[in-house]
This record gives sequence, C-alpha cells and structure tokens, in this order.
Amino acid sequence: MSSGGDFCVCSSVLCFIILKTILVDAAGDSFNLEVSPGPIVGQLGSSVILPCWTSPPINTEALEIRWYLPEQFNFPVLLYHDGKVQETQEEQYRNRSSLTLRSVQSNGLKDGDVSLRLENLRIGDAGVFHCYVSGDKSYDSQVVTLNITAVGSPLVLFSQPVSDDTRLNVSCRSSGWFPEPSVAWKSDRMDLSTGGTSHTRATDGTFSVQSWTLVSSSDVQQVFCHLSLSSEVERKGGIDIQAIRSYSAGSPSEGPWKALFLTFVIFSLLGLFGFIIYKYREKLTGKKTDEEKTDEETNAQTTPLMVLNDELIKKLRKHAGMKSSQFLFFKDNLMMKIIFFIFVLIYLTAVITLDPKSAHPDLTISKDLRAVRDSDSYQPKESGVFPYELCVCGDQAFNDGQHYWEVELQLNNVNPKDYWLIGLMKQGNYDLPDKSALTPSNGFWFLCSDGPNGFHTSTETSITLSFSPKPQRLGVLLDYDKGQLSFYDITEYKHLLTMNTKFSGSVVPLFNPGVGDISSLKILDLSEPAEASDPTVPLLDSLNTT
Repeated sequence: MSSGGDFCVCSSVLCFIILKTILVDAAGDSFNLEVSPGPIVGQLGSSVILPCWTSPPINTEALEIRWYLPEQFNFPVLLYHDGKVQETQEEQYRNRSSLTLRSVQSNGLKDGDVSLRLENLRIGDAGVFHCYVSGDKSYDSQVVTLNITAVGSPLVLFSQPVSDDTRLNVSCRSSGWFPEPSVAWKSDRMDLSTGGTSHTRATDGTFSVQSWTLVSSSDVQQVFCHLSLSSEVERKGGIDIQAIRSYSAGSPSEGPWKALFLTFVIFSLLGLFGFIIYKYREKLTGKKTDEEKTDEETNAQTTPLMVLNDELIKKLRKHAGMKSSQFLFFKDNLMMKIIFFIFVLIYLTAVITLDPKSAHPDLTISKDLRAVRDSDSYQPKESGVFPYELCVCGDQAFNDGQHYWEVELQLNNVNPKDYWLIGLMKQGNYDLPDKSALTPSNGFWFLCSDGPNGFHTSTETSITLSFSPKPQRLGVLLDYDKGQLSFYDITEYKHLLTMNTKFSGSVVPLFNPGVGDISSLKILDLSEPAEASDPTVPLLDSLNTT
C-alpha cells in the first residue's frame, strides 16, 4: 500500500511539471506588443526613446525585432535578427538608432523590452514608427507616433516711433521654432492686439517668426512678447518704453501753460547743471577744494548706476519740452551736449579694458588697452566672409547687476566703421570651430555689422537688421539679472535692439574690429572727461579724436 501511494504521488508531480512546461512554452510563443499611449515628444537635436514591450514579458533575444516607417518594411529604421543588430537599415538612421531600455527597471531583451532610441533628432523624424516582433509561432506589431518640437532663440525686441509720434511700433523676432509658435502681446496693464505676424521656413525645417504691435506711448510702460508651443513651452521677452506725449496743435490752453513749463524746466536744468559742475569740477578742471579732499580721504564713495535706456534718453527730451525731431536738432547745442555727457559721466561709469591674453594673434591692441584693429599681416581665411575669429575679450567679468559701456566706431573724421562685432560671451568660452557655433545657447550674444551684408544678431538663425544712419558710437547695456543685452545709437539718441536671454556664470565683453576699415574700434573711458586740446571744442566732440 505504501509503495503504491508513493507511485501515485510521483506520477502526479511529474504530470504537473510536464503540464507547466507545456504552458510556459506556449506562453513563450504567444505574446502581444504594448506601447505608451499618446504621442512621444522629442526636442530637435536631442535624443528620444520610443517604448515598446511584450506582454507577458518574454525573452526576445532569439526573436526578430524590426522598427520601420509606414510602407518601408524592407528598409527598416533598425533590424535585430540572429542575436544582433543587422547592417540593413535606412541610411538616414545609420548611427542614430539603437535598442535601449525604456526605464531603469527594465532588463532589456530578456524581459521583452524592444524600445528604440533615436539620437540627434531632425524635423523629418516626426511621424509614425512601427514596432514589430516575430517568433516561430507568433508575431505582433504596434505603432508609436513621434512629434518633434524646437524652442526658438531668445527674443529680439525693438521699438520705433510711427509717423504721428504718439504711438510706438514694437517688433519681436525669433528663429529656430518647430512647429509654428503662437504669438501673444501683453503690456504691464492689459493684453495687446497683434498688428501682424509672419513665419518663414529655414532650410532645416524650422520657422523664423516676426511679429509687431502698435501701442499708445501714454497707455503702457512695458510691452511683452510671448512665443509658445504650449502652456509649458514658452519664451518671453520684454521692453521698457517711456510715455511719449504730444499736445494737440492749436489747443486754447496750450500756449501759456507750455511756456510756463518750458521756463521752469530750463531754469531747473541750468540749476542742475551748475550744481553738477560745482560737485564734479575736480573732474573737469583737475582741481579739488580742501573740503573735497578731506571727504575723499575719509569716505571712499561709489557712483550709483543708472540705466541708459529709452526712459533716460526720452526723459531728457520730455524735460526739454520738445518732440524727438526738435531734440535731435538741439542736441548739437553745446549746453545740451555737456549736460548729456555729464549725465553719462556720473551715472554710467563702467571701466572696460581689453584682455591681451584673449586676443587673436592677428589683432593690434593699443597701449592703453582700449583700441583694437586688425593687423596688416592678417590674411582672411575666406574672402568676403566676416572674420569671426578676430575677437578679443574685455578684462572685466560680470555675474550680476547692470553695466554699461560705449564703443567709438568713427575716429579721425572718417566714415563710421563698416565691419565690427560687439557684445558678450560666457567667460572662457571662445574656442568654437565656426560662426554657426556662435549662438546664445553656446554663450554668445552680439550685434555684428558686416558691411554691405547689413547688421545681424547671434541668434540661432541669424536675424538681419537695417540701421540708418550707421552707428557712429554704440552704447551697450547689460542687465544680467533681467537677462537683457541692449544696444543704443548714442549719436542719434535712439534704442536699436534688446536681446532677452538667461545668463549663467560670468560673462565678459566681446569685441571684433573686422577687416578693411581705416578706423580702430575704441572703447570709451566714461570715468572721466577727455580734455580738448582746443578750449572752443565741445567736450563730446573732443572724444572723437585719437
């Protein structure tokens, strides 16, 4: 009895093991493929994983795994067969596709994870991908949709007054977007209507965007441009504008009130001018009173920084009680020149000198480290192409705050320079192979004048601008904390453009004098006024001599 019972138990265990083996083998030959619901989104130029796996998990090391595009079964994106990835594949995906893990918990092919990894994404990669797995007795296929997005370059904003001088046309430009972004304009007080938007397609498939809006200068203080692909993917740029008020001609009460206002302002400016001359006469004459010498010895004071922007320039116009055209005429007056110069002298002192160690060997730098030009021995690498390699950095680094400097582009009474590059770069970053790498994402922000080719910026896809007349003196304002780099035509008293970005680490001024101009590129010393050799020459004019 005992031996018979043992035989029955052994038979039952054996039958169970055989049945379990059959079921496991059957399960190994029967499977379904699963993929993530919804499209997969990848960033242009980055990598992405298209997840695909078997259910239940089975070992797929001995199976055929094929990723292919619709109706391209025989020309796969990737083919795994006989335990290895085969050479047969679409040429555009060679060296860009591989099998990968869909998560860190995955055991790869042993658990049926057949996910695909794509590198260096392109616009043309967007679309449907088929995931196909085949065994001896079973196969399955699923599709994964890939969407490609690209967030464009930092926004470049600039404003111009319209003909009636009561409104401003604010423009916004950016490049490198995919798909086309939506555009929204806002102010510090309300949403603004879009005056117009245009999109252009670049050779790489991305879009450049230009939009504009009209604002009443008396209604808003700040204007913001928003470009977005979704609520989570957005770039924003802003610009400060100063209210411009013009009084209607022929108003019954305009005459006496305006005359009274002008009288008050003129005397106020004269009083301010006299006070400034008194307080800073040591800078103008080189002499100090005993009281001032004592104050200087006992208390080393720092000069406060004021931002040179549209608000400051237009404040002078407003206080003078004149419209823009009238002010530009009056700016040739000696009194106004001296007042404006002292304003810059007191509030916008940033001492910038060149760093010879960073200079290209074919540059010639002056002894005072303020002027630079191309050497006579320099031979351009390619005729007609701007020499981006001829750069030198400023010796001062910034990682916060506001900083301002000016660069003279017209010396010795010759025409303004046709070729120059002025801006910023991330400290220690100038070691890139070509112009295409000089972008904000690589730590370069600049405005470049390329002679007959016009002016352009360092955005991912270069934006061409037109300035008339050509700047004779360029003002550069860095607001590190706000992520803004602004350029001003000091001679014409106008704002040229503002680049909105995000700085990280230390940045240094960047200069390039170009090739072929008679004049050097000269950084002005704003810390103390230049002395004119002829006492009849205005102070500002004396700065134009070398």
